[in-house]
Amino acid sequence: MKKRWSTRFEADEIFGINAAEFEAKALETYRFQFEENSFYREYCTYRKASLSTVSKIADIPFLPISFFKTKKICTTNFEPEAIFESSGTTGSENSKHYIKHLNLYEQSFNKAFEAVYGDAGNYCILALLPSYLERNGSSLVYMVSKWIEKSKNQDSGFYLYDTEKLFLQLQKNEQQGIQTLLIGVSYALYDFAAAYPQPLKHCKVMETGGMKGRSLELTKEELHEFLQQQWELLEIHAEYGMTELLSQAYSKGKGIYQAPPWMQVCIRAEDDPYQLLAYYGSSNETTAGALNIIDLANRYSCSFIATDDTGIWYPDNRFKLLGRLENSDIRGCGLMLIS
Repeated sequence: MKKRWSTRFEADEIFGINAAEFEAKALETYRFQFEENSFYREYCTYRKASLSTVSKIADIPFLPISFFKTKKICTTNFEPEAIFESSGTTGSENSKHYIKHLNLYEQSFNKAFEAVYGDAGNYCILALLPSYLERNGSSLVYMVSKWIEKSKNQDSGFYLYDTEKLFLQLQKNEQQGIQTLLIGVSYALYDFAAAYPQPLKHCKVMETGGMKGRSLELTKEELHEFLQQQWELLEIHAEYGMTELLSQAYSKGKGIYQAPPWMQVCIRAEDDPYQLLAYYGSSNETTAGALNIIDLANRYSCSFIATDDTGIWYPDNRFKLLGRLENSDIRGCGLMLIS
């Protein structure tokens, strides 16, 4: 008999997990998605994986993230409460993520944030997300908008291109000692910091990525160093998430991210997308390669995603981003043979 699920039961099962339970829960999630997600089952069959042949995390096929651009990746049949869509260049195909329960997403991003920073309601949240705010279907904008709603500070909000107003708000918050979170896309933070340097003693600055395709290309380390200099900060924080996931990892500095208990980062070989090199509990050695993500909150999509990011994996479920795979949209060893 198949297990019946409710969002409350799922939340208890997913967000109450500990490290010792993770592999068993990941395998249960694999079985559920194999049975209830026709495209993922087709992909697993292509990879010669079945319910009987998968007994550990290393056996689970990770779905290349590019499939979210061309396929509807859904586990069970449902009418989505929301459809999140990635940003993209003109003429490119955007990824789509069909959300069965927005409540699961909200619990995921709230619990992950609270574990690192405490209640979002205790911050004045200032958002500088112009490229995301100007289109529909951004999961990042949805997340930040919910934090702004929770905030007890009436000045919390999106600032789009009104950078002078944002500068004056930061000055006010500094003068009054208000705990502040400035979250922004990388290029917008760079432009704002260049135009409005000032000491920020009561503000955490969190970048969310987004330098690719800009006229000025910086590494993450160069960006953080510049922001630190302009705002006299010891560290720059960062958020790692994506349209195709329902969970985020956070960095409190030095570009090293910590994933929440229900999300694990694995490392695969860059030259062999099927070779899993390391995952939590499998190795005590720091390993570099391409990133695979297990996101148990992504229950009604796919929890096992092979990303186009490269990085360094640490045995305690931390990781550092290094960059992107070359020709990432066409990698996958003939996977597009799947109909």
